[in-house]
Amino acid sequence: MSETKAPREQRSVLRVTREDAVATIRVDRPKANAVDPAMIEEFLTVLPPLADDPDVRCVVITGTGRFFIAGADIAVMRDLSADNQARMRRWIDVQRVIEQAPKPVVAAMNGHALGGGAELSLACDLRILSAGATFGFPEMRLGLFPGAGGSQRLPRLVGPHLAKRLMIEAEGLAPSRALELGLVDLVVGPDEFDAVVAERARGLAAQPTAAIGLLKRVVDEGYGLPVEQALEREEKGVADLTATADAAEGLQAFLDKRPPVFTGR
Repeated sequence: MSETKAPREQRSVLRVTREDAVATIRVDRPKANAVDPAMIEEFLTVLPPLADDPDVRCVVITGTGRFFIAGADIAVMRDLSADNQARMRRWIDVQRVIEQAPKPVVAAMNGHALGGGAELSLACDLRILSAGATFGFPEMRLGLFPGAGGSQRLPRLVGPHLAKRLMIEAEGLAPSRALELGLVDLVVGPDEFDAVVAERARGLAAQPTAAIGLLKRVVDEGYGLPVEQALEREEKGVADLTATADAAEGLQAFLDKRPPVFTGR
């Protein structure tokens, strides 16, 4: 396993490790991994190369200690100037890199995922929550609402009525409730959390990640369009898919009656 750090003049808060085809970004900003402009810019430095690297076939984002990401740094958010809010607003740019990554991205929520942390997870393709953590959008308690992607992605996930209720009530949800509502995909005990995340990430990296990336694009581009326009996006995606080595390998492996060996290309 190799380790690199994003180049910054101040202390780097993201630790990036690679193990085979899986890259892990670990947030390490004590005490609560709260988001500030420096962390956002670091994410925007670290994420795009991983998204573009064909040898990285799955990206995992996780935290340290009791928190995944606790949301925005309140001391920073207290500056309500337009310039500061614009810097914090770039958290949505981080999420767009995740959504548009041509490979699966896993939110491995080792601890509490609140506010901006929960918003980030909604942009990921698989959300795994530790059984000892809470998940939620507490912004309303501060006179705010989830304005870094949450107000738009959450309704698309659970429907507008439930999304509004969750954001208005601003309650931290127990893992079982978050799972029941479809906010997370897996709840895993703390003792087995790292092992399960690693297993899931390796499994995703072994899949035809070229097809996964194209599927992500087709779904995101077609969602909400009239069906005829959406089918045109799908047709373009299928044309791109048939040019991939993974598609040829999958079909040939079926004919050969052997397991496919995908390369993500």
